[in-house]
Amino acid sequence: MLAFALRRVLWTIPVLLVCVTILFALMRAIDSTPLRHGPPLGLSNVAWVKYSDQQPEAIRRNQERRFGIDKPWHVQYVRYLRSLARFDFGPTFTFQYRTVNSILREQGPITLLLVLLALVWAFALGLMLGFVAALWSGTLVDRIVTALIAVTMGIPNFFFAAVLLWLLAVKTGVVPSFGWDGWRAKLLPSFVLSLFPLSMIARVLRAEMLEVLGHGHVQVARAKGLRRARVLRVHVLRPALIPIVSMTGPLLGGLVTGLFVVEWTFAIPGIGRYFIAAAGAGDYPLTLGLTVALTAAIVLVNMVSDIALAALDPRIRDA
Repeated sequence: MLAFALRRVLWTIPVLLVCVTILFALMRAIDSTPLRHGPPLGLSNVAWVKYSDQQPEAIRRNQERRFGIDKPWHVQYVRYLRSLARFDFGPTFTFQYRTVNSILREQGPITLLLVLLALVWAFALGLMLGFVAALWSGTLVDRIVTALIAVTMGIPNFFFAAVLLWLLAVKTGVVPSFGWDGWRAKLLPSFVLSLFPLSMIARVLRAEMLEVLGHGHVQVARAKGLRRARVLRVHVLRPALIPIVSMTGPLLGGLVTGLFVVEWTFAIPGIGRYFIAAAGAGDYPLTLGLTVALTAAIVLVNMVSDIALAALDPRIRDA
C-alpha cells in the first residue's frame, strides 16, 4: 500500500506540470490584458468597473516591463514555473495592493467551506436516497427518488437557486437572500451547489447496490442465516461504495463549475466572484493563478481518492 501511495504521489507531479503548461498556453493565446485601457476610475465591491481613456504608449510599455509581460512567452513561462515552485501565484492587474496569494489566502477559506458543506449535503442525502431506492426497488419510493435524480441532473443549478431564493428568502424569510454571515446564510448556497453531485451519488449507489444484491456471495450470506443488517453493511454496501469513492475527484470538478454561478448568485465573497471579475477585466495573471490553484486542488483530490480506493479494493494496488 505504501509503494502504491508513493507512486501515485510521484505521478501527480508531471500531471500538475502538464496542467500548468496547458493553462499558461491558453491564457497567453487569449491575449487579453487590461493594460490596453487607461487607469481604472471606479471600484465595485469586487473589481474595477470603469476605465479612462487609452493610455499613452510609453506608460503602457512601462507597465508591461513592471509586470514582466514584455518578455518572450518562453521567458514568462520559466519565470511562472519558478514562482509556482515558491508557491507564488503572481500579481493582479485590476486589484490594487492585492496579489493572487492574498486573494487565495482571504477568499480561499470561504470557497473551501462552501465546497465542504456542499459535499456534506451531497454524500449525506445522496447515500441515503440511493440506499433507500435500492432497498425498495420497483416501489413508489424508488420511482420518486429516480424522478428527483432526473430532475436535479437535468435542470441547471442557477434555476434551482432562483426558485429557492424566491421561496425561502423572499416569500418566507427562512434564510437570507445574500451574503455569507451566519450559519443560516450558508444553508441555501451549499445545498444548491450540492444538487448535481447529490444526484450522481444517489444514482450510482442505487445501480451498484442492485447489481451487488444479485451476486452469489450475497445469496450465500443470506442462506447462512446472517442478519439482514450485517449482509447489507458488509457484503452489499462496502463493494457498492467503491465507485462512489472513485467519483470524488470528478465530483469536485463538477462542484468547481457550479461554484462560479452559486457565488455570483448569492453574493458570496469567494474565489468564484474574483475569477469572474478577473476574466471580465482581462486580468490573465489572476485568472491563470486562480485556475492553477483550482486545478491543483482537483488533481490532489483525485490522488487522495485513488489512494483511498486502493485501500478499499486491494486488487487496484496490484494492477
